[in-house]
Amino acid sequence: MAYEKILGDYLFSNDKLKLQVDVVHDYLSKESYWARNIPLELVEKSIEGSVCFGVYYNVKQIGFARVITDTASFGYLADVFIVKEFRGKGLSKELMAFIMNYDPLKKLRRFMLATKDAHELYTQFGFKALAEPARFMEIKSFESYTQ
Repeated sequence: MAYEKILGDYLFSNDKLKLQVDVVHDYLSKESYWARNIPLELVEKSIEGSVCFGVYYNVKQIGFARVITDTASFGYLADVFIVKEFRGKGLSKELMAFIMNYDPLKKLRRFMLATKDAHELYTQFGFKALAEPARFMEIKSFESYTQ
């Protein structure tokens, strides 16, 4: 059963059947700083392996986020966006509240994300800088999808 909320003219939903993958791919590949030039096949695969959330206006998708998670102890928030013409309406804040109120994510021991410029948004929902960054490691195989 889909998790959904209607707020005025906007629908927030985790129903993957409503996702407009072309909208998600277009934003990520052309507008985002973190996934520019990402191939459509990778976007499709990332959606398949994630809990996804869409924002819709008159059935047109205008926002997206996904959580890579085991829904038990760990989650990683990724690919959060609202398309440009709908920004400034509080929709990213509503999307975050919608995600944070999703029952399977409420009891995660660790919920992480990476951001270059949206710290103010995420701190409103309890995210903060790593307490012990020296404990975390990564493998970063390449910088961008153009390489």
